Amino acid sequence: MVGSALAESLVEKGYQVIILTRKIPVTSPPPGISYASWDIEQQRMDLDALQQCHYIIHLAVAGVVDKPWTRAYKEEIVNSRVDSSKLIAEYLHNNPNNVKAVISASAIGYYGEDKIPGHLFTEEDEANKNFLGETCRLWEESIEPVAAMGKRLVKLRLGIVLSNEGGALAEFKKSLRFGIAPILGTGRQVLSWIHIDDLCRMFIFAIENDKISGIYNAVAPTPVNNRSLMLCLAKAVKRKFFIPVPVPAFILKMMLGQRSIEVLKSTTVSCEKIMMTGFKFIFASIEEAIKDLVKER
Repeated sequence: MVGSALAESLVEKGYQVIILTRKIPVTSPPPGISYASWDIEQQRMDLDALQQCHYIIHLAVAGVVDKPWTRAYKEEIVNSRVDSSKLIAEYLHNNPNNVKAVISASAIGYYGEDKIPGHLFTEEDEANKNFLGETCRLWEESIEPVAAMGKRLVKLRLGIVLSNEGGALAEFKKSLRFGIAPILGTGRQVLSWIHIDDLCRMFIFAIENDKISGIYNAVAPTPVNNRSLMLCLAKAVKRKFFIPVPVPAFILKMMLGQRSIEVLKSTTVSCEKIMMTGFKFIFASIEEAIKDLVKER
């Protein structure tokens, strides 16, 4: 979802984009985009593609909520992040290249759950010891060798990405087709979100500003709780024709298993650091973001 939107945004700005993929499509790519192969398991990458590029954006990971958290899928979640970073770092180390910077995704799952009232997680907080916190810690450490090579390295810890093409918002919209606005758990859990357009702009901002390095939270300035988000979305989509329906935590745990942790936890994250660099959000409030995402396109 993020990669497709970002590739489109980069092409609109005049960049040539090479997408590394396990399976090159048989159809012709859109203008400005080409494909090259890589194999994370075999630790192989198209060397010509590497040597053509000036920037690498690393988004290739297995989805956290795509499948049940079996032991095997947990390993896939971790390995997809660590092994892909290892492949990038080793190819950069072992081959001549013109790469100026690597921009790697991470996630606010790094922080865990709100514990202190009024506290906003910042980039200085330590990783949580749970599965997602450890996964994000290993993910970030695995790309760190890039910095030791003298390459500029930026890590963006992504919040909940709001997009019409997938992710949380698409799931929330499904029930609204029937006039139902599900309030998950207590509805008080805080979601630190970001509009897909602002996220793409932040990646490009990280490319184009050579003073940007290190870790930044990729979240909007106004975290919102689940109930407020759902009611805002329902009003935008259905006007007055919807019914808020509580979905108790125990039902979500039965349906999602361990993945319900992500749905029910409250994580309030600060974006002050990225804003201090001069980055400006187009969609700073949930109302602005929802209004844009539900309008006719």
